[in-house]
Amino acid sequence: MPDFRTRRRCSLLCYIGALMAALLVLPWIGAETLNLPDVMAYLRDGEPTAHGLILIHQRIPRILLAVLIGGSLALAGATLQVLFRNPLAEPWTLGVAGGAAVGAFLPQVFPALRFACGALNATQLLALVGAAAAMTVVWLFARRAGAITAHALLLAGVTLSIVCGGIMMLLVYFVSPFEVLAFNRWMMGGLDVIGYRELLSVLLLGTPGVLLLLAQAREYNHLAFNEEMALGHGVDVARVRVLTFVGAGLATAACVAVAGPIGFVGMIIPHIVRALSGFDYRLVLPCSFLLGGSVLAVCDGIARTVIAPTEIPVGVITAVIGGPIFLYLLGKRS
Repeated sequence: MPDFRTRRRCSLLCYIGALMAALLVLPWIGAETLNLPDVMAYLRDGEPTAHGLILIHQRIPRILLAVLIGGSLALAGATLQVLFRNPLAEPWTLGVAGGAAVGAFLPQVFPALRFACGALNATQLLALVGAAAAMTVVWLFARRAGAITAHALLLAGVTLSIVCGGIMMLLVYFVSPFEVLAFNRWMMGGLDVIGYRELLSVLLLGTPGVLLLLAQAREYNHLAFNEEMALGHGVDVARVRVLTFVGAGLATAACVAVAGPIGFVGMIIPHIVRALSGFDYRLVLPCSFLLGGSVLAVCDGIARTVIAPTEIPVGVITAVIGGPIFLYLLGKRS
């Protein structure tokens, strides 16, 4: 039997290989077929060319953003599943993404709420507040007799998602008709960006959350059994819970503020990783990030090309794929 280090090395190499393949292939896929000499001329001489600009300022930042968002959501889903010991837990089903979406949309509705705090703006910061509020509400309503009930957790999360969706629909009536179309597209989850500003925004807010979650990998191995066993092994469960809330909230808020609520990535990817690579969270967490980024980048590639030149929001693709899988997992758990 290979030891953990050997298995980790082999697994990481496989997931890194999949991610590198996506990064190398996907920039060349799209409605416009890129001309390699045209791109090389832009890279070599610095003179703007149509295909060079498309590659460098549209497709590459978009794919990198998909990798970062998909990885962050998958990582948040993996940690929430082990924390609540519920295989259906993820930012979307727990209402965290919905709460972040409400917070992120408020500055668009009420200009008085627009402000900047260093490199971050009101959209990112209010998305973080919304994610934190949603997670707190779900946690409080899911508690029964001092313990978290998986059924109550899922019920509270899905109910909160519906409530947040209703609030978003209500907020539409406070914006101009010209902004409704952009709002609807944002609500379906999209990665149609130009340049690297959005990527930098996600990095600034999401990276601390990702690092917080990765740092708790050993503690999650103990929590995967139960809290009593984790306490017996010296794990500060309350501290891990707080750090998970903070990390998952930061990662989710960063993603939702830029791309809108993208569902099912955080739930499905950890299941695939655990099925392929085992249940050691020192391996599950980084592999979930790598596979989540690869899968969302591929989904975005499909969204860009399936009915080209029109684009489908990537959230629609993940919902079409993830919805049936969610129903299967729900039925299996029942």
